[in-house]
Amino acid sequence: MVELFLRALPLLEKAVLITIGLGLSAYFLGCLLGLLVALARISSFRLLRWLAFCYVSVFRGTPLLIQLLLIYYGLPAYGIVMGPMASALLALTLFAAAYLSENFRSGISGVDKGQWEAAWSMGMGYWRTMLRIVLPQAIRIALPPMGSRMIGLMKDTSLASTVTVVEMTRVAEQIGAATFRYLEMFLLVGAIYWVINQVLTIVQTLLEDRLSRHFK
Repeated sequence: MVELFLRALPLLEKAVLITIGLGLSAYFLGCLLGLLVALARISSFRLLRWLAFCYVSVFRGTPLLIQLLLIYYGLPAYGIVMGPMASALLALTLFAAAYLSENFRSGISGVDKGQWEAAWSMGMGYWRTMLRIVLPQAIRIALPPMGSRMIGLMKDTSLASTVTVVEMTRVAEQIGAATFRYLEMFLLVGAIYWVINQVLTIVQTLLEDRLSRHFK
């Protein structure tokens, strides 16, 4: 196993960076898009609510792999050609945003209505109240499911191997095909995924503790 690890190390070093970069980038972009979708879901405009609902329904109701394949193989039929990394990033972002929007929406809904009323009584408008009063509390409420989504998204990056992105799963397939030691390679890559997600779990826990102290 050690000999196999050393053989795969040059490829794994790059693949780990690609996996982490792809996962974190998709999560960050997904948070931005998800917040916009969540705000649309609670909007007073019926059309915005309907469009946001349809978006969440489609991307939560269909497999990520299908979405990824549609973007990479389907869009070129309409003249939209994207590279493997861009296709994977777009698919992961759209997929994550659908789930994160529900996390944000539940967090916003979990903020006591008295917070809104108190802010409005002080002359604060809707957006100022949302940004300065409601969202900080909503993020604290939504942080646990958002952390779980980040960990899930990091594992979902393995699907990028289906469109030739050379992340960790792709390297495991390549080394396994060259050495016929698939079991050891996939165990090794699985262990690396576990380490990455354990680090993310620790960061999430520390962040939850810090935010909780500010609201005690």
